[in-house]
Amino acid sequence: MYIVIVGAGKVGFNLAQKLIADKHTVTVIEKDKSQSEAVSQNLNAMVINGDGCDPKSLEDAEVARADVIAAVTADDEDNLIICQLAKEVFGVRRTVARVNNPKNEHIFTELGVDVPINSTTIIAKIIEEEASFEDFITLMTFKRGKLALVRVDLPEDSPIVGRQVKDVTLPENSVLVSVVRGENIVVPKGDTVLKKGDDIIALTTIENEKTLLTALIGKIEE
Repeated sequence: MYIVIVGAGKVGFNLAQKLIADKHTVTVIEKDKSQSEAVSQNLNAMVINGDGCDPKSLEDAEVARADVIAAVTADDEDNLIICQLAKEVFGVRRTVARVNNPKNEHIFTELGVDVPINSTTIIAKIIEEEASFEDFITLMTFKRGKLALVRVDLPEDSPIVGRQVKDVTLPENSVLVSVVRGENIVVPKGDTVLKKGDDIIALTTIENEKTLLTALIGKIEE
């Protein structure tokens, strides 16, 4: 894929490194000249010194042919403007935005950002999960709040422990994305046998979250 990243701070730089390592083509836009120069010396990608809120900088990055644009600056307003420009002016199909202030997440969703990523909320939920031993955690919502990426740890008495994936009945519009088993990540196939302690990552619709939880760990006591 061709991916444009706006913002070359630690988040943008590490994201670019990861995507390049995964064989994607990446262009980075950074408005701070010294930062863009430093990054260009350490990154195997085109780095443009420019403002991602300026259509000219997006044109220079050939954003119209990008599969994805990721706005990951430290400014929420900039990230929102960048995504709106990319989608409405240049026709980019998928926009991803870093949300620095959790209070702004709903604004990003309402204004059409495909994947608003609020790291504060994700981290807080992970902390809450570890602290309260909750079985189920929503990692992220996207597609304007219609879909959820969720995680559930399978307890010993889960109705699906010991069963093959093909024999597990999930709610409509739900799918198992991956199984984290110890240090390994298993891509679930029909004959994959689910085990006690597996961390299940699944995609479902918001309205089916509770039904999915019941399918994975059994009846929930209210």
